[in-house]
Amino acid sequence: MWENIKDFASTFFVTGDPLIYGADVSIALTSIAIVFVLTYFKKWTWLWREWITTVDHKRIGIMYLIASLLMLFRGGVDALLMRTQLALPNMKFLQADHYNAVFTTHGTIMILFMAMPMMFALFNLVVPLQLGARDVAYPFLNSLSFWLFLMGAMLFNLSFVIGGSPDAGWLSYPPLSELSHSPGVGENFYIWGIQISGIGSLATGINFLVTILKMRAPGMKMMKMPLFSWSVLSSSIIIIFAFPILTVTLALLFLDRFLGAHFFTMDLGGNPMMYVNLIWMWGHPEVYIVVLPAFGIFSEVVATFSKKKIFGYNSMVFSMMLISIVSFFTWAHHFFTMGASANVNVFFAISTMVIGIPTGVKIFNWLFTMFRGRITITQPMLWTLGFIPCFAVGGATGVMLAVAPADYQYHNSYFLIAHFHQVLIGGVVFGYLAGIYYWWPKVFGFKLNDRLGKWAFWLWNIGFYVCFMPQYALGFMGMTRRLYTYGSDTGWDLGWAPLNLISTVGAFLMGLGFIFQVWQISYSIRKGERDLTGDPWGGRTLEWSIPSPAPMYNFAVEPQVTTDDAWWKVKEDRAKGIKPAPVKYEPIHMPKNSAIPFVMSVCWFIAGFGFVFDWMWMAIPGLIGVAICLLARSFSYDTDYYIPVDEIERTEAALRGRTV
Repeated sequence: MWENIKDFASTFFVTGDPLIYGADVSIALTSIAIVFVLTYFKKWTWLWREWITTVDHKRIGIMYLIASLLMLFRGGVDALLMRTQLALPNMKFLQADHYNAVFTTHGTIMILFMAMPMMFALFNLVVPLQLGARDVAYPFLNSLSFWLFLMGAMLFNLSFVIGGSPDAGWLSYPPLSELSHSPGVGENFYIWGIQISGIGSLATGINFLVTILKMRAPGMKMMKMPLFSWSVLSSSIIIIFAFPILTVTLALLFLDRFLGAHFFTMDLGGNPMMYVNLIWMWGHPEVYIVVLPAFGIFSEVVATFSKKKIFGYNSMVFSMMLISIVSFFTWAHHFFTMGASANVNVFFAISTMVIGIPTGVKIFNWLFTMFRGRITITQPMLWTLGFIPCFAVGGATGVMLAVAPADYQYHNSYFLIAHFHQVLIGGVVFGYLAGIYYWWPKVFGFKLNDRLGKWAFWLWNIGFYVCFMPQYALGFMGMTRRLYTYGSDTGWDLGWAPLNLISTVGAFLMGLGFIFQVWQISYSIRKGERDLTGDPWGGRTLEWSIPSPAPMYNFAVEPQVTTDDAWWKVKEDRAKGIKPAPVKYEPIHMPKNSAIPFVMSVCWFIAGFGFVFDWMWMAIPGLIGVAICLLARSFSYDTDYYIPVDEIERTEAALRGRTV
């Protein structure tokens, strides 16, 4: 009996690596600390009522934000582990199999479990407020989306200490991801973690598409919407068409592994290249899914801190919608070397270059907006200014990669790694950080400390260039991706070692920048400048017309919109002495909290865990639990309520007393 338990534990838990044992201890201590704090301060009921069962888009956005920052830490630690291993030739810091697992989890976490939830956090925190809405179109579905994401992320991250992490690369190409090359459960964790969170991502895309089309304030025509909301609309369209491709692709891979199908094997009619085509039919639109909202953020920030209307509003809208279409016609540029015909390569080379045109249009629009503007260099504006040269270099190197004959040289080299980090960090991460700094006072009611924020900005930016500029040179010098070590002769004779060491220093500088941001948040919670106006930046859109943080119902009276930059127009009218219409409150219709999204997501987690280990005794009850939750929801009729006028009056009076 004891021997059976020992045998099971030795295969169930990951052992043999000090880093894994350290993670085990950290997880245990953190879990104990959380349970102790919640118990000691008697906060379990508060946690359940106010957060776990909430359908309030603002609280859901905050939970997305917290989760994304935790995932940024986890993915960043993976990056530092890799850079430490590659700092010098013949390093013994990580073994080959551990290195493969680390770079697999790094890519997956940063794209799907960091960038996506950070994007969804801003969707939730900002879009309904910009539209003058009181919630999203489907509050219940919004809660379910978050909990599905979180359960998928938890399932994926468990693989680090239970069962073993996936190690076939962040896109898990066959045959490396097939049973023949990955017989353990790591790939199953990959498949089910992404599948469960992907359902939530698809639901979020549907939710915000309907919210934008149907929940706008009276008078807000489509061409009067703020550009951030336009960017969310274009991103949501891509999500709706791209994520089903990912779902089907991973389902087919799981059938290969679980039932012995042969969709992506070389024998019995399968074809690994079909997987590569399918995964990139999702994967390249995914890049634009995460970068388009960043473009919307920069548009809001530049207009606000230049004290000017955005230059070329119509062209900005057109370019974003064009990107959402053309993004589906560029996927094959990821494998020009697969042996396709010249005509195929030419088509995808041209489409890749074409998509650079609407992207470049935005850069000029932002620059022209700043031209002769009264620019204020705030933290959001700093990140925007840092983005522009960084993304310009990323775009230029992208055009270089779009040239099919040249790509034969660049393909699979560190030049490519430098390019996509230039775009994804310089574009996506810088953009989302600009958005977080910009809307932080609206969400939490206080600004983040400026001095610590500038330290974080410069450490991030200097560290970025120190880290990734040498990698362009390493790519030209022949260093390929996925190397976990290189010989001393290769390192010193070819010049790899000095450049890798410099790159590692840059990575640690970015890590130090993240530490400053954690310090900045901690310090500002206690001593940050409080927002007593609701409009600390002199904003132009509707979210700045209400107190900070926004009340549960967002707007006591539904705003009437007559032009774009609706709040700026109201402020101009007030300056001219034009008085607003008298306020008349009416009962506000709001959705009730629900425990079903959380319970259903837990059931999905149980089912996914069962499928990972091929435990049908766990997977089937988990799926039955999902079905029961769906049935319970279909018979839920008491799902909403009205906030009475007297409660609205009391809330508004309290908010006015707090607001200067």
